[in-house]
Amino acid sequence: MHPKVDEYLSNVGKWQKELTRLRAIVAKCGLEEEYKWMHPCYTLKKNNVLLIHEFKNYCALLFHKGALLNDAEGILVQQTENVQSARQIRFTDISEIEKLEPTIKAYIFEAIEVEKAGLSVETKKTVEFSVPEELELKFEKDPDFKAAFENLTPGRQRGYLLHFSQPKQSKTRESRIEKNTMRILNGKGLNDCICGHSKKMPNCDGSHKYI
Repeated sequence: MHPKVDEYLSNVGKWQKELTRLRAIVAKCGLEEEYKWMHPCYTLKKNNVLLIHEFKNYCALLFHKGALLNDAEGILVQQTENVQSARQIRFTDISEIEKLEPTIKAYIFEAIEVEKAGLSVETKKTVEFSVPEELELKFEKDPDFKAAFENLTPGRQRGYLLHFSQPKQSKTRESRIEKNTMRILNGKGLNDCICGHSKKMPNCDGSHKYI
């Protein structure tokens, strides 16, 4: 068990019971527990297999290569049309997790086999991603911002496009764009360190929380 996951669960709030239960289930499946992107992440030989995370209306298991799973029960969710590889199983109550425990384990073991086989999802190029209307308007109003975005690496661009596209409400999409404007102008990706204290540069490891 990773100490930072302990800390995360002690402070998570609304979904604490559900996430703790999911952690206990995953712990039985032989994966290594790590802490990445500010959430519990489970790996096989350092390769990401799944993530536990929470949102306002649900918590979830996110399978990094979920698009390759058979999804025999039809329970995997694609967050947005731009999400190519990852898929979620969503929960709104601990009773759902307990009821689905055998199914959850089956999906985890299938994800492990996918990773062992070295399979990968054939992904779209950055130019094939849809750009949110709010981001297009930002480009029109701020040419410097547009140039900074286009100077980012394709992977960083995709990360932002996914992040900006996820919310259903236009106001929330606009808020995400404004919140990350300076980060983009400074050439930083969504998960890049901006405090300078990360031990996993250029990636953020959460060190900014302890400054």
